[in-house]
Amino acid sequence: MAATDHRKQSLYFPEDMLEEIQREATRQDRSLSWIVQQAWKVARAELRKMPSPNDVFGPTPTQSSTQPDGSGTPQS
Repeated sequence: MAATDHRKQSLYFPEDMLEEIQREATRQDRSLSWIVQQAWKVARAELRKMPSPNDVFGPTPTQSSTQPDGSGTPQS
């Protein structure tokens, strides 16, 4: 069985959202971390449907001036 990665990261939530997460963690007798991890697993497919800024604005000038193969060689 693989070891679990326990890297620490600080996340900041609006107070009302944090209180709601805390209530849910208490209701389920789970940690805040577990609740947020499960929420991410449920939500990530929906989040992938949202366009990124790169999708909206197109390639940057440096991206459009390189070869399609990604070699970085300027196009003639």
